[in-house]
Amino acid sequence: MTEEILKDENNIIFENKLINNKSILKKRLSEIPRSSGCYLFKDNDGTLLYIGKSKSLKNRVSSYFNNYKELSPRLSLMVRQITEIEIILTDSEFEALNLESNLIKTNKPYFNILLTDDKKYPYVCITWSEKFPRIFITRRRRNRNNQDRYYGPYVDVGLLRSTLFLIKKIFPLRQSKLSKSFYREITGVDLDKISSEDYKKIIKQASMIFQGRNEDLVKLLQKKMQFFSDELQFEKAAKIRDQIDGLKLLTESQKISIPDSSINRDIFGIISKNNISSIQIFQMRAGKLVGRIGYNQEIKDFTEEEILQKVLEEHYINVDNVEIPKEILVQFEFTNKKILEEWLSDIKKSKVKLLTPKRNKKFKTIELVIKNAKLELDRILNGVEENQLALDDLTKILDLGVSPKRIEGYDISHIQGSDPVASQVVFIDGLPSKQNYRKYLIKDNDVFLGHSNDYASIQEVIYRRFRKWSRFKKDGGDFSEIFNNKISALDNSLLSDWPDLVMIDGGKGQLKSAINALEKLDLIEEVNICSLAKRNEEIFVPGISKPLDTEINQKGLLLLRRVRDEAHRFAVSFHRNKRSSRMKRSQLNEIPGIGASRIRDLLEHFKSIEAIRIASIEDLLLVKGLGKNMAEEIFKYFHEI
Repeated sequence: MTEEILKDENNIIFENKLINNKSILKKRLSEIPRSSGCYLFKDNDGTLLYIGKSKSLKNRVSSYFNNYKELSPRLSLMVRQITEIEIILTDSEFEALNLESNLIKTNKPYFNILLTDDKKYPYVCITWSEKFPRIFITRRRRNRNNQDRYYGPYVDVGLLRSTLFLIKKIFPLRQSKLSKSFYREITGVDLDKISSEDYKKIIKQASMIFQGRNEDLVKLLQKKMQFFSDELQFEKAAKIRDQIDGLKLLTESQKISIPDSSINRDIFGIISKNNISSIQIFQMRAGKLVGRIGYNQEIKDFTEEEILQKVLEEHYINVDNVEIPKEILVQFEFTNKKILEEWLSDIKKSKVKLLTPKRNKKFKTIELVIKNAKLELDRILNGVEENQLALDDLTKILDLGVSPKRIEGYDISHIQGSDPVASQVVFIDGLPSKQNYRKYLIKDNDVFLGHSNDYASIQEVIYRRFRKWSRFKKDGGDFSEIFNNKISALDNSLLSDWPDLVMIDGGKGQLKSAINALEKLDLIEEVNICSLAKRNEEIFVPGISKPLDTEINQKGLLLLRRVRDEAHRFAVSFHRNKRSSRMKRSQLNEIPGIGASRIRDLLEHFKSIEAIRIASIEDLLLVKGLGKNMAEEIFKYFHEI
């Protein structure tokens, strides 16, 4: 394999990072005033990493770089990537809070999400960026269009699924599993002829349910029903009546009565143990509990009050103003309570109160929220304990000496050599860390349609993955510092991407190929590596010809199987997407006069071949640079005119 083929796209440019250039960092910090305002951290590519606010910018920004190794892994990882700091001054802390809110909404920096893509709880996504928006449940809220809207994360997944099922029965959605003709018979709505604008009005009504506005929606529909009744359009009035009945059924299934007032309110509570906090938000509307949202967070760098306030801020940054209630109950008295009230009132355009009750029914409600947070925390901690037992067992099986905090799994996927790809999945503390997953396109010229070579592919991927660490070693880098960080009290496991264990999906052949790559890189002594063969779930390690002695249900083996299965799933998914994309492009290539750049523009605009197929000529003309003649050719191709 040549140097050019294995060019490492993730080469670390140490000298550009402020933390590695003390003179530039000192000068940059000296330029920052002590005024209030917002600070923006950027990386080497100019990408926004984090947006924050402070009444004393100099003190706040400096705090990130002073003793940064003592920060949490999340913040330490961020600081190590900062190459530029931008400052925006404001006249007050209140203005800074407003500015921060707007900047985060617009830019969505990665490190501003307190629980980035927390896989524990799902969200509901409405794809407003699409011509005909979809509603679906997801556990990812990044890497989508900024126009799309997320609700959650929801704690009760079963209730969420049943809610979405009923919504699809109440409203004429294109996602319904009913046939279009049957749907037309029972609803009177022709989904093939409905305009995008009219369809978005239907979705807007459905979205009110996820905003906790069921009663507002019922009142809206009642007025509409009365209008059709007065106009003697009884068939339309009857359809709306059925919608109202369905909504009332949904409302009753959603709500739990809490004897209190009719005021709309949200209640925030937190409880912590073993450096983990569980946060719950109860959404009460007209004295009824209509939603329960959950977060969890490591507590190392924050007090419970700070975490709860941060969750409150980020929650209301990401909701529509109609979702903010007039009254918010919080477990602690925030120091900047007045500023927060002004900020929330400004967003809602009406008065919002933050209350910290010490007695009466409101206090009892907070106690109920804390009780639920404790229940969820116990579940989290039990899971952590189970994972640690599995890690300890795996440590014994492989004779590692130190528990493998970061495990990487690799697999190859292709169909008879076509579209060959590889996956790298990462488990941290025994749990998937999907933000650290990586995909590889196999570049070996000897792998092509009709000729596969999994051994060569594995060797290529491992070589590319560890090549930068080979340079690190040649340049005199000290691996003992990395290894010591793994077991230090600071727990800086994410400060580097060095794995404690590498697992290859396969048997002795695949393992040998990975070992060959590590020997070429002179890293065979530093990397802990094994393979897991599917046939008999056997573990192989370097230097031993026979598989290790394990029991089929042993905790360590089960953990390794989870890593293997996840690597396989991720590789297959990437392969299918790549193959599908190639097939899409192949189909579009059949249209006379269309080239690669035009295909890219079409797919970026419409997202799928099916969307291009149903697009009108007017829709096609919205694509950047697409002329009328080409739009007519594309329309003609799909409609056989």
